[in-house]
Amino acid sequence: MNNQDSCYLQDVADASDTSRPLCIAVVTETYPPDINGVAHTLSKMVDALTLKGHTIYLVRPRHAIHDFPKNQDNFREYLVQGFPIPFYKQLRMGLPARKVLTRLWTQVRPDVVHIATEGPLGWSALKVALHLHIPVSTDFRTNFHSYSAHYGVGWLGGIIMGYLRRFHNAANSTMVPTSQLKNELKSSGFEKLHVVQRGVDTHVFSPKKRSNALRAAWGASRNTTVAICVSRLAAEKNLNLVIRAFELLKQKQPDSKLVFVGDGPMLAQLKLVAPDALFAGFRTGEDLAAHYASADIFLFASMTETFGNVTIEAMASGLPIVAFNHAAAGEIIISGVNGILASANDEEGFLDAAVKLGLDAQLRAVCALGARDKALQFSWESIVKKTEKVFYEVCTSE
Repeated sequence: MNNQDSCYLQDVADASDTSRPLCIAVVTETYPPDINGVAHTLSKMVDALTLKGHTIYLVRPRHAIHDFPKNQDNFREYLVQGFPIPFYKQLRMGLPARKVLTRLWTQVRPDVVHIATEGPLGWSALKVALHLHIPVSTDFRTNFHSYSAHYGVGWLGGIIMGYLRRFHNAANSTMVPTSQLKNELKSSGFEKLHVVQRGVDTHVFSPKKRSNALRAAWGASRNTTVAICVSRLAAEKNLNLVIRAFELLKQKQPDSKLVFVGDGPMLAQLKLVAPDALFAGFRTGEDLAAHYASADIFLFASMTETFGNVTIEAMASGLPIVAFNHAAAGEIIISGVNGILASANDEEGFLDAAVKLGLDAQLRAVCALGARDKALQFSWESIVKKTEKVFYEVCTSE
């Protein structure tokens, strides 16, 4: 029996059976080899779901001419046309694909369509699923309405929010990563919201990955305080505040180092304003894990995240974090236990916290242990179970 046959059988099976494997159509505008939080966490979730016996039909934009779909066991890819996103040229946005999706889901009807992104491809997937009466779940993963203010089109924020509200409210369920975001969206008229946090691989990201050789390459001795920021180098990430914090720390501790991991449109500008900083570019896997673990504090100044995967990656690596009371940081960081929180948008508080943590080795040691302990609570196994629960509920919704 092939995957298509199994999906047909599942369609007529008892929808209330939460032990049966599901046929899940996943639609996303970003997926590996893209390097970003959405692509990473979505691919981890897809891998985990297939290992549990679910069949995944993944639809995404083609990255290049040599990009071919993967077809293996209970995982199949379908590639559609896309185009580069302005300001994010290494990412692509999928073009509408109603005819392709209608043909695909008529031939192989999924139990649920899960839409991870709200672009033209996602919108067309929503319309097709509704037309075919297939249950739909969505993810709210990116604060596009907040990004607009950082690119000179702040007046679009309300329009974008209206579109996002219509998009997600048309689905049977929308997964959000934090209770804070759920409350914010609920107050803006969003419905059917479920909190499903992000997971972290605590075997990959671990204090054990600390590398003295890497620190030496940064010019850091055993006693040097190294601050790190893993981020897309873009305006919405508030990186100038990270640089200001480092400059204040450096005034009191001249041998301090700042390492940026990532790439983006602000790279050239940041190199000009922070000539003492080290720019490591994109890093992945074990290499990324070593960069995290070889630093001493993580500076995270963004106020536009829905979650901030780097938060739990840093904590799993044993890094105390300085962040605002926002997104994941606001829900899992306790000042003095696993990092220091500044009130939302309190830049002076952020700067004071960065200097305090940077100068106090004993406090860093305490918070490093607390950070690792907290990260251990975010296993992928628990996150996958929550996601499955939402999918089964969506399958039985009216």
